[in-house]
Amino acid sequence: MPSYPVPDAAVPVSAGMIVAVPAELVASPLKNGRDLGESDVSALVIGGTGQIRTGSPVVFLKVVAVTEAVVTRDGQVRAGGRPYDHARLGPLEDWLDAQAGPGVIDGIAERAVLDEKYVKGKYRRLLTAAFMIRVIVLQTMMPQARLSDVITALAGDLALLPWSSRWHPASERAGLDWRKALGPAPLAELQDTVLAAAARGHAERDDWSLTIGKDRPLTVRSGDGSLLRVPDTPENRAEFGSVGTAGDSAAWPCVRLFPLSNCYTRSLLAMPWGPAGTDKTASEQRLLDAAMKDFPHVFSMDQVWLMDRLWHGVSRLKALAGLTHWVVRVKSDITLKKISEIYPDHSYLAEVSGDGVTMTVRVIEYFTSVEGQKVPEMFCLITELLDWEEYPGPELAALYKHRWDGSETALREAKAPLHGAGPGTGAMLRSGTPELIAQEIAAWACSTEMTRGVTRDAASAAAPANKGHQAGQPVTVRNMSMARSRRLVLAAIRAGKVGYQALTSLIAEYRVVTDRNRHRPRKSKSPSTFGHASPKDTITRIATAVITMANTPA
Repeated sequence: MPSYPVPDAAVPVSAGMIVAVPAELVASPLKNGRDLGESDVSALVIGGTGQIRTGSPVVFLKVVAVTEAVVTRDGQVRAGGRPYDHARLGPLEDWLDAQAGPGVIDGIAERAVLDEKYVKGKYRRLLTAAFMIRVIVLQTMMPQARLSDVITALAGDLALLPWSSRWHPASERAGLDWRKALGPAPLAELQDTVLAAAARGHAERDDWSLTIGKDRPLTVRSGDGSLLRVPDTPENRAEFGSVGTAGDSAAWPCVRLFPLSNCYTRSLLAMPWGPAGTDKTASEQRLLDAAMKDFPHVFSMDQVWLMDRLWHGVSRLKALAGLTHWVVRVKSDITLKKISEIYPDHSYLAEVSGDGVTMTVRVIEYFTSVEGQKVPEMFCLITELLDWEEYPGPELAALYKHRWDGSETALREAKAPLHGAGPGTGAMLRSGTPELIAQEIAAWACSTEMTRGVTRDAASAAAPANKGHQAGQPVTVRNMSMARSRRLVLAAIRAGKVGYQALTSLIAEYRVVTDRNRHRPRKSKSPSTFGHASPKDTITRIATAVITMANTPA
């Protein structure tokens, strides 16, 4: 936290520390001898020194900021500067600075080019670029709060200090003008920095990735599309369109995302996005093309990517095979021309054609059943991993379920703080123009991944459980509650500087139950808020899914 240097202090003092002062030494600084009243804007001062003894009354003070003093003629002691010079994103920024070096957000703010049309004169003096970048990130964690409320939350205890110039939260109009002045570029730079920091952290930890293969192990990643509803303004509708068979007919314009994630920690690797498009297949294909073009560093040949049965096209899958490995579920209407015998692992080779391109893939077909009840369809996976001995069919079939954890669960956690998240309840973002939508999406990715970073640190420092089926086992990120992490992070930001280790210890105290083998019908993925669904449609089964491989080896 920026602070005024204190070269003569016997002990370095910084925000967040607790100071104990004998009660009799706390005094008013006013020269006329009167006590401070409600109309005075001043801090109390220490009137001397003394030894603290057991039983004596003591005032415990929290250090909110260390800054230059401004003393008025009548002796009032005020704080120099403004809250904007000291406010930070608490544990989120602690994690980021530890991973990417100190002063990340301040550095981005210094490089930001502001649109002078929106901030000049008093507006430029009212806020700062660094403060507004932090506000925009925090805003994505407070979906129902007004911008002025977010500013107050970020200021926290700093708002209580007797500043040399009286401070009031900026208005909605001022905050919006600053958002327009900043534009999407600073938040996009912050998103790149945050995701790169998370990637470096994963590269240093072998236990933060799921793998398959013995001699040539591959780390498991997943990618899947999703929609975000945006406010229905003429600008948003013209830029993004909406989902519907009758053209631009839906109630809300939408953007389509294609997050690329680590299956084990649900960490975000990259997130291309664009207009929703009326056709889901075509729009997600464009986003996969964008991922390969704009984020080639995310893909490598020591990975395997799990993707759903939306058909990506043969030419696209062949291009992806040049960057990484993949396992894709296919629909029943995709023609697979068998060209080999059935291997001992129940898989076989086949040719798949399309777009004038033919490629050889290995096919893994299997059935699943829960409590003796079979799922009424056969699962069919294809992969360009042709070595059935290194990557056996039953292992790939068992691996595929982690796509849900890496993509679906990760998205659900990320969307939880967005307003209106759920089946068709309204706009999930708040920005009325495409430029601010881009800014908001980048900020959302930043707040989500920084919260996940704090959560990973909590898991790393957590002690194993003493009882239960996970007793004695290492604590993983999947054992941590993202919702609890988010609530505690928000509380810490409001409270000002909080010990990072103390916060992660609180996060680690609450564990969620994993691997419960819960199964629900596909159509109940977004539970309806209406009460007329029949039990048959919403029943949840808790049992291990049994995989039965199709095809008998020769």
